[in-house]
Amino acid sequence: MTDLTKLNLAQTRDGLHTKSFTATELTSAYLANMEAARSLNAYVLETPEQALSMAAASDAKLAKGEGRALEGIPLGIKDLYATNGVRTTACSNILGNFVPNYESTVTSQLWNDGAVLLGKLNCDEFAMGSSNETSSFGAVINPWRRTGSDTQLVAGGSSGGSAAAVSANMCVAATATDTGGSIRQPAAFTGTVGIKPTYGRCSRWGIVAYASSLDQAGPITRTVRDAAILLKSMSGHDSKDTTSVDRPVPDFEAAVGASIRGKKIGIPKEYRLEGLSAEVDGLWQNGIAMLKAAGAEIVDISLPHTKYALPAYYIVAPAECSSNLARYDGVRYGLRVAGKDIIEQYEKTRAAGFGKEVQRRIMIGTYVLSAGYYDAYYVHAQKVRNLIKHDFELAYASGIDAILTPATPSAAFGIGEKGSSDPIEMYLNDIFTVTVNMAGLPGIAVPAGLDSQGLPLGLQLIGRPFDEETLFSVAQVIEDAAGHFTTGKWW
Repeated sequence: MTDLTKLNLAQTRDGLHTKSFTATELTSAYLANMEAARSLNAYVLETPEQALSMAAASDAKLAKGEGRALEGIPLGIKDLYATNGVRTTACSNILGNFVPNYESTVTSQLWNDGAVLLGKLNCDEFAMGSSNETSSFGAVINPWRRTGSDTQLVAGGSSGGSAAAVSANMCVAATATDTGGSIRQPAAFTGTVGIKPTYGRCSRWGIVAYASSLDQAGPITRTVRDAAILLKSMSGHDSKDTTSVDRPVPDFEAAVGASIRGKKIGIPKEYRLEGLSAEVDGLWQNGIAMLKAAGAEIVDISLPHTKYALPAYYIVAPAECSSNLARYDGVRYGLRVAGKDIIEQYEKTRAAGFGKEVQRRIMIGTYVLSAGYYDAYYVHAQKVRNLIKHDFELAYASGIDAILTPATPSAAFGIGEKGSSDPIEMYLNDIFTVTVNMAGLPGIAVPAGLDSQGLPLGLQLIGRPFDEETLFSVAQVIEDAAGHFTTGKWW
């Protein structure tokens, strides 16, 4: 029998429906892979008994010809998603062994479509990080290695566990979240596909909040088609989330493979940063050539306020984080460190429960929201955010269908190599991705090549609001031209 864990989501779905293998056989194969690859630290909790039970239920459905959209498909779930009866910690000590008695809307939809829960995936603490090194469970290790080197590399953040698990065949696909690039950057680092849909496309209800006006759920998968399949099940209006948009969910998969002839692809000059590596720039030029060959029209555009995106983001996001994380006080749930009074209990609990990066962002956020600084920092950053959004609106009003940029400024770097002395060094990894969140737009990262050291590099496509279909059609062109990139099994 073919190694079941090497099949992508579309192939797995077809194999289950043609009864080439059972959901139980498939799930067992993934559970074995998860055990063999524990050194990657991608999962923080495995749920083998629940997985096999869900797989058996799927086999019963499939036997009756009642298979649903994701029937029997084993998924990994980022530990930000509340899972009923299954520990959910946001990879933070402050939540301890919190077990919710409710299910996030997105995961509810996945289970309603027949998916199987393999376990909870590692991530940066409260999704605050660009390398998955801030997790209380330790860093995720990228399955990839530089040619001729055993140096352990980061898997990207914050959804590093999701990206590593997909890349290392420890799940068919995974859920993730993206606040400033946390789907697209780890996807680029691991040779996988990751899409951040338009803000409001997926419900945020039941997902642990970092920055509420920026957070958005999305999938990480092996192929563009797989991303389209999974996003359809994840999307939809939710009355419990006031930011969820009430509009029909398209058949995203139908857009995969559609012709892009005549589509106008914008190339923003502001993304040609000073010091941009020749390899990343060369990848970008290759991507332009791929789209030209498929009949797209390449148009140079300007997004003049891009240069302010990163500093504005690192005001807006910490401000919202400061507000959202105020609820973790050691009183209602999670970690509690006793003190002589309630104030000391708060102080001791938060000092022991939050990691250094989370503490840093809470303090930055509290500062920019404080009296005397609110107008100078937070209000000003929101004005810049509107200007960034307006830049994109002008580009799309001129007839641009999608925008092509690099996904990251480099390939994956070594664990501990960045940010230890200067956190801004780490923040710069988000330089190509934060504009998308600030403007609420959809963005997809797709593998496009390997660097000189044999590591994957990705390109990013940015689309019009709620036009993920165009992104899928354009991304498929890049995937077809660049091919697939798989890591050798070294662990």
